[in-house]
Amino acid sequence: MKEILVLYYSRNGSTLNLARQICRGIDSVEGSASRLRTVPPVSTVCEASAPAVPDSGAPYAEASDLEECSGLALGSPTRFGNMAAPLKYFLDGTSPQWLAGALTGKPAAVFTSTASQHGGQESTLLSMMLPLLHHGMIIVGLPFAEADLASTPDGGTPYGASHVTGHEVRTALSEPEARLAFALGRRLALTALKLSA
Repeated sequence: MKEILVLYYSRNGSTLNLARQICRGIDSVEGSASRLRTVPPVSTVCEASAPAVPDSGAPYAEASDLEECSGLALGSPTRFGNMAAPLKYFLDGTSPQWLAGALTGKPAAVFTSTASQHGGQESTLLSMMLPLLHHGMIIVGLPFAEADLASTPDGGTPYGASHVTGHEVRTALSEPEARLAFALGRRLALTALKLSA
């Protein structure tokens, strides 16, 4: 069984909903299973710390999750065209895995959510790819063979799955967004199986 790590940070639930759809796509592939993990928020107060176990939702990610995975889907809300600080903080602590080559040759995909159609989704997805490329991962995107990619009025890019919340913060995914997130998870799992064969 190939386990694919779906690692995300979500504040209002939109990125979590994308993560869940990606997990469904991974789990639809025979021989693959998703492992859903999140990261704690970052505080500007040096003494503040998050509890060891989150109050709800997925457990916090550990280095072993990265080392044990056969692939990685990385998700974050958009923050001024970049990934959110908690996810960046987690990735900044992965030097031991980089030195050991723990992620080299494994497939990876990225996903994001933002308030507006022009809120920096694509630059966020591209910025999330950078540390994965440094880790030697193989980036998997969404091809235009996915019909929703060419017709959705909402989220969805060839760089990865995305969701537009609108200013009313609509956390529910549109049908095309959900299908694209599912397709990305499925494509990631199939790639992981092919690479390990």
